[in-house]
Amino acid sequence: MNAYVGTPTSRVDGRAKVTGAAKYAGEFAADGLLHGFVVVATIPRGRIARLDASEALKVKGVLDVLTHAHRPPLADKDEAWKDEVAPEEGSPFRPLYDDSIKFNGQPIALVVAEDWETAKFAATLVHVEYREEQAFATDLEAGRSKAIEVKQPLKPRGDAAKALAGAAVRHEADYVLPTEHHNPMELYASTVVWDGNGRLTVYDKTQGVQNVQKFLCSVFDKKVNDIRVLSPYVGGAFGSGLRPQYQVVLATLAALALKRSVRVVLTRQQMYGLGHRPATIERVGLGAKPEGTLNAVVHEATAVTSRYEDFARNDTGWAEQLYKSANSRYSHKLVRLDVSTPCDMRAPGAASGVCALECAMDELAVALKLDPIELRLKCYSDRDQSEDLPYTSKQLRECYARGAEAFGWSSRNPTPRAMRDGKELVGWGMATGVWEALQMPVAVRIVLTANGHAEVSCAASDIGTGTYTIVAQVAADTLGLPIENISVKLADSTLPQAPVEGGSWMAASSAHAVLGAAEDIRQDLARLARAMPSSPLAGVGAADVILVDGTIAKNGDKTRAISIADAMRHGKLERIEKQKLNHFAEDKSHARNTHSAVFAEVKVDEQLGVIRVTRIVSAVAAGRILNTKTGRSQIMGGVVWGIGMALHEETMIDHRFGRIMNANIAEYHIPVNADIRDIDVIFVEERDDHINRLGVKGLGEIGIVGVPAAIANAVYHATGKRIRRFPITLDKLLA
Repeated sequence: MNAYVGTPTSRVDGRAKVTGAAKYAGEFAADGLLHGFVVVATIPRGRIARLDASEALKVKGVLDVLTHAHRPPLADKDEAWKDEVAPEEGSPFRPLYDDSIKFNGQPIALVVAEDWETAKFAATLVHVEYREEQAFATDLEAGRSKAIEVKQPLKPRGDAAKALAGAAVRHEADYVLPTEHHNPMELYASTVVWDGNGRLTVYDKTQGVQNVQKFLCSVFDKKVNDIRVLSPYVGGAFGSGLRPQYQVVLATLAALALKRSVRVVLTRQQMYGLGHRPATIERVGLGAKPEGTLNAVVHEATAVTSRYEDFARNDTGWAEQLYKSANSRYSHKLVRLDVSTPCDMRAPGAASGVCALECAMDELAVALKLDPIELRLKCYSDRDQSEDLPYTSKQLRECYARGAEAFGWSSRNPTPRAMRDGKELVGWGMATGVWEALQMPVAVRIVLTANGHAEVSCAASDIGTGTYTIVAQVAADTLGLPIENISVKLADSTLPQAPVEGGSWMAASSAHAVLGAAEDIRQDLARLARAMPSSPLAGVGAADVILVDGTIAKNGDKTRAISIADAMRHGKLERIEKQKLNHFAEDKSHARNTHSAVFAEVKVDEQLGVIRVTRIVSAVAAGRILNTKTGRSQIMGGVVWGIGMALHEETMIDHRFGRIMNANIAEYHIPVNADIRDIDVIFVEERDDHINRLGVKGLGEIGIVGVPAAIANAVYHATGKRIRRFPITLDKLLA
């Protein structure tokens, strides 16, 4: 019998994906399906004076044009529009609610036609006139003086300003990170199937079907049973699907208006009107003693938000988990601009904040004439500084050691511009990564049938991270069945409860729900087995019974066993069904984090300034790894994105018009195959008996954290030029 947990098990949904059998939100068929195309605003702030759809309505095949003045009713109160991850402060965006324009690219009409091409053409005929084109602002740096401070959970320790001013060695600098967009491969789409009598089945691209279902019921004043939301496969989301996006509202609106099934698929350009990683100015101040220990940390973030919601994440507090310092102060400020509300994007807060912190640590190492690893080890903290708590586990020292050994760090010449490969300058840089190890309430239902098959169901999404496979692995091991006998149903709002999938919490959360339900089934099977005539398990307590190879056996003596099929047949049971909500006891006695050490090699053409990332080593400590194959893929994906943050990605806005200029993946640069060379992922063994039964943390976020800084530090080492404005492009190097 195979043990699946901890092995490189192939994706159970892999065949469906590579053969095209997997259906995504924009691919589900329905009788009489209509298609919607969105008309968007071309100004960043103001009001609609006149919206004339008469010419569009003349086009053959066009059924209707929905606008704020012509649509079914929508909820009036802000609370009705707040989904489970909406910002606490502000008024959520309401598509087609009124005549106000809040950002360039805002949806202002939906053309509905018999086919997509007709709807797209007719949309060009909708004439819009604006009034009160109000003064607008989209530039973070121009608005920095108007920033408002948001409440910080971390209290200052000591007198950081005084300690920084009096430090023997001091470093202070601004690090500027641009707006970035998610650009998942799959376009945002919703197919709303009209089932009659006002009931709807919604296929949506989302990271949380129950979040969308509750949201739609709230917005459209529907009962829970009136709307069912499914999202069986998601072609990437990275945080952009945590909140319901506007296309699902528009598709539902059209279906209710026309009593027909409707599909709305956004264009790539329209997806730039959704959420984004906010542009941020990270100001970091570090004060050190001559020997290289920290005495002051000051980290201030100033970030973009919209005018209608205050979005903020933890950019600044990560030094508390990494480095000892007697004095620290953190602040987070927001500049309200005429843009859509930012949203979570892989490792929100940490990807930006740790980038700045780790660049600053590298600059401090240079000032102290210390090796970057040596500085980090001198400042290493075994406790979370903010709460003075120990960690459930922290193998970061081992990450440094294993990563440095694999990379060959000991051969590094510390002098900038000292290492070359022909015409190219060679640079080696490193950085630390850190993320939270989160767990959330998740419920799972398992149905075991007498033929030795189990179906595991949960409303959780699989956004490509491998949830189908993780759930199947844990179920197979705990039920003692081959993984081929496990089927998994996910992402249906009628299934047992699950939160949105994000924050790297779903693997640990869903695995323990499976564990709980399987435990209940094991208890029932033990009882059935003991009740059989002449049972080899007579007198064996339930705690001493295991499920293995399709049998119910005594732990430590597999000769004393009864097949699951025989036990269920004797008990006259065709199926055993158990549902379990995981229970993670609230424990504030320990800090819970994942950690990494990232090492990067770059080669820079001295004349042209072209940067190539030729090697990355990422050594990760994240508890027990449930699947080393999908886990490695997660880290590799994070590293690729980190390369994008460092060298490529930037949403460019023409601040004269408040309009994104590169709203496509031709001009919004992302890494391609030619940009990616060797990526070595090392999982550092980290036993964690405290965090949960399986010792699992999470991998979705940690892979990106620290990567941009490692590359930026390598660019400095290669060229002697410190670039603090991301992405690092050849024009900045040659300036």
